[in-house]
Amino acid sequence: QVQLVESGGGSVQAGGSLRLSCAASGGTISPYAMGWFRQAPGKEREGVSCISSSGFSTYYSDSVKGRFNVSRDNAKNTVFLQMGDVKPGDTAVYSCAAGTYCASDYALAMKYWGKGPLVTVSS
Repeated sequence: QVQLVESGGGSVQAGGSLRLSCAASGGTISPYAMGWFRQAPGKEREGVSCISSSGFSTYYSDSVKGRFNVSRDNAKNTVFLQMGDVKPGDTAVYSCAAGTYCASDYALAMKYWGKGPLVTVSS
């Protein structure tokens, strides 16, 4: 079974950047679409980004489009979320997950979930 461990969380000033990593063990991520999710205080969890198993297709929520970039390195069994021009609204606990597809409501397709780090963005 695949275990996912996120790293890279912390505090950052608005306008800055941060890179989250999601490292897998116990199995390869290569067959899976990989998603990034976040849950802000008082809010429901939302999908932030997703990358197809091939890495060819990527998806972003409207709120992060143009600022965040998702990538994967299957050889390293790791997925990344590069967060740029961060805003206070990006403050949340971020989680990565492995699943079958990237599409609408792709959280439903996620089989393995990591335990996300907290990202805090100050103005």
